[in-house]
Amino acid sequence: PRSILQWNVGSHRDISHESLSLFRLLEPRIEILVLGTGDRVERLHPATLMQMRECGIAVEVQDTANACATFNFLMNERRIVAAGLIPP
Repeated sequence: PRSILQWNVGSHRDISHESLSLFRLLEPRIEILVLGTGDRVERLHPATLMQMRECGIAVEVQDTANACATFNFLMNERRIVAAGLIPP
């Protein structure tokens, strides 16, 4: 079901295996996590991305404006998707 949850992340530096645990708990299990890192695309630690892939969740990192558009596109395709968005 559609939900809005508080994600306690202030910047891309706060994105970690622990902060992403929220997305691993969602039911139904998400296929794709779209992360919006603010005004620009920020690099995340490769181990963090690998841990999500090992859980069966693809991660797409974009600036927040494009992340919103990608999320809406994937929702329109009826994909099981979530977004973690940091305001620009």
